[in-house]
Amino acid sequence: MSKVTKKYTNGEITVVWKPEVCTHSRLCWTQLGKVFDPRIRPWINMDGADTERIIEQVSKCPSGALSFYRNNESDLQI
Repeated sequence: MSKVTKKYTNGEITVVWKPEVCTHSRLCWTQLGKVFDPRIRPWINMDGADTERIIEQVSKCPSGALSFYRNNESDLQI
């Protein structure tokens, strides 16, 4: 069985979401609703905040379902 991974980019960074890992803690959308909104599709709007704010919020994901990497780097950042 293949695991789903979704990617969203703003040109500077790419946010990676692994739905099967997500515990739905709600931290992403309650703290940065202009980027993360589960009521709309796609649910991640990379134009909703600046890159550093998105990185800050993604870094708070307790399950690790959200991660990011800088588009000019090959290493995944947590």
